[in-house]
Amino acid sequence: MITGRADRLPQWPARPADRRRSGLRNSRQRGQATVELALVLPLIAVLLLLMVQAGLVVRDQLVITHAAREAARAAAVDPGADVAAIVGQRTDLDGVTTQQTQDGGNVRVDVHAEIVVRVPLLAMLRPTVGLDASATMRVETG
Repeated sequence: MITGRADRLPQWPARPADRRRSGLRNSRQRGQATVELALVLPLIAVLLLLMVQAGLVVRDQLVITHAAREAARAAAVDPGADVAAIVGQRTDLDGVTTQQTQDGGNVRVDVHAEIVVRVPLLAMLRPTVGLDASATMRVETG
């Protein structure tokens, strides 16, 4: 009688019928994984494109806010400053409109832009996004 040697005995290969069943099971699982990937991959791609477009819109919002702030500062220092030209220099966007108002000792610059959606798939859903920014500065008297 042999004792204590069961862990050292060689493992025999599975019977051919067992191998066929396990191979069939693996191919079915691979097929299921392929179908799941085909269903989920378009959703993941759309989410990635949405994140890219959101980043581009946030960047444009920051550019417009910065341009409004610089234009308001220029108008506060020099009442004759051309606010539209300053905003145009600071932004690389088309369709930007500006409005300057002065009340009391403050000057306010409002900037509005219609941003074109750059991601092709999302452009079909919503071709433009409206962005607004405003800045108020105290007029400096010299």
